[in-house]
Amino acid sequence: MANEKEQQNLQNEPRKNSLPNFFLSVRLKYVKLGYHYLISNALYLLLVPLLVVLLTHLSTLTVDDVFQLWDDLRFNLVTLLLCFVSLVFTATIFLMSRPRKVYLVNFACYKAAPSNMCSGGRFMKLSTQSGLFTEENLSFQKKILERSGIGPKGYGPNPLMDNPVENQNMAEAWKETREVIVGAIDELLDKTGVRPRDIGILVVNSSLFNPTPSLSAMVVNRYKLRSNILSYNLGGMGCSAGLISIDLAKALLQVQPNSYALVVSTENITMNWYTGNDRTMLLTNCLFRMGGAAILLSNRWSDRRRSKYELLYSLRTHKGADDKSYNCVSQQEDDSKRIGVKISKELMAVAGEALKTNITTLGPLVLPMSEQLLFSATLIAKKMFKMKIKPYIPDFKLAFEHFCIHAGGRAVLDEVEKNLKLTEWLMEPSRMTLYRFGNTSSSCLWYELAYFEAKGRIRKGDRTWQIAFGSGFKCNSAVWRALKTINPANEKNPWMDEIDDFPVEVPKICPINF
Repeated sequence: MANEKEQQNLQNEPRKNSLPNFFLSVRLKYVKLGYHYLISNALYLLLVPLLVVLLTHLSTLTVDDVFQLWDDLRFNLVTLLLCFVSLVFTATIFLMSRPRKVYLVNFACYKAAPSNMCSGGRFMKLSTQSGLFTEENLSFQKKILERSGIGPKGYGPNPLMDNPVENQNMAEAWKETREVIVGAIDELLDKTGVRPRDIGILVVNSSLFNPTPSLSAMVVNRYKLRSNILSYNLGGMGCSAGLISIDLAKALLQVQPNSYALVVSTENITMNWYTGNDRTMLLTNCLFRMGGAAILLSNRWSDRRRSKYELLYSLRTHKGADDKSYNCVSQQEDDSKRIGVKISKELMAVAGEALKTNITTLGPLVLPMSEQLLFSATLIAKKMFKMKIKPYIPDFKLAFEHFCIHAGGRAVLDEVEKNLKLTEWLMEPSRMTLYRFGNTSSSCLWYELAYFEAKGRIRKGDRTWQIAFGSGFKCNSAVWRALKTINPANEKNPWMDEIDDFPVEVPKICPINF
């Protein structure tokens, strides 16, 4: 009897090494999928029985009933005319009060010459020969490069790569910036066929290099833009300044009918290569590379057919009221009075909080009702009923087909991937951009979007979410909808000649020999 009871207990007890119940997990997956479709299409599901009831009732009417109904509803001529005038007036007010639609006609990303490539070996050789860094800090930079996720083909200014001590000056900085900005704008104008004098709005952003005359004035002078152009130059706003520029251009296009807006995003490496030995400032030397992008926006209805995307939402989040957020990325002098950008250890925590605030605001605008209900339910349970449950993280994969995440470094991408539960396929453009071009600051997002196009992944109606982080501390978003399917064969693209080589498997550690 004892042996029989022991055998029965063993049968009832779950095995520690047993396989998971795949049937149950698959069933739960389809339960959630069914719930999503049920909530998303609830309106249509409710209309069907109402329509059936209405048709059933109408089928019982006789001819006399129909004529009687017509007599009851018949209007006199004056009433009909007043109703028509009221309808036209209301429609006019509605259309005039609606915001103007903003279209992305096209964009271009700068790609430097092969001679500008700065591999890890070339970078370490440059740092060693400069004689500016201690042996410990040389080893530190080598370690950062090996773990950064940046490949051997990112670009740097040749004069700086040849002799940083002598060539880190204003003249070389201007030379680099002109090369990047003019290269990107020339390609954009060639793609779109727009004349420079047709551009009514210009927004240029560069965080650290802000000379006089401004970079926007340089563009006006170079392309002989018209004298009444609305010109803006944004500085000190970090890597998220590109989306701030888009948001500013969007606001200006609301009050400037039939206008083109040119947005230029860039950063300068020459004047901002750190020459000291503070490790919190050496990170920027290892991560940032040369690059820039030019984007043409329009509010002209006639441009819709030839435009690539429509801007659906732009959302800005600023956490600067918090001292920790404000101080996590700052340009300052080290103990030897050398200027650099200091990156705090709290950066990832600050970025996570900024992202959380941003997506909490963006979620109700883009998420399907099924996800909003789940999020609201957990929030109410946690805040009102003090239940100890984890906050529900909405599935943004239901709202977007593509994600462009600022390629600030491997750690940034890993954190966003974990928080938003994204797949490797969705993270691929961000990781490949970091590997191929490095951190090009505010223009990173456009290299990522170019990757999508070069891979032929953009289909009509697809929604793309751009997410950028910047000093201050800021997290900004932009949501685009594709107006047509992008054929990569018809596009000039920075990935064009080598897209077949990507994706590559980026190792966690890339040994550097120099």
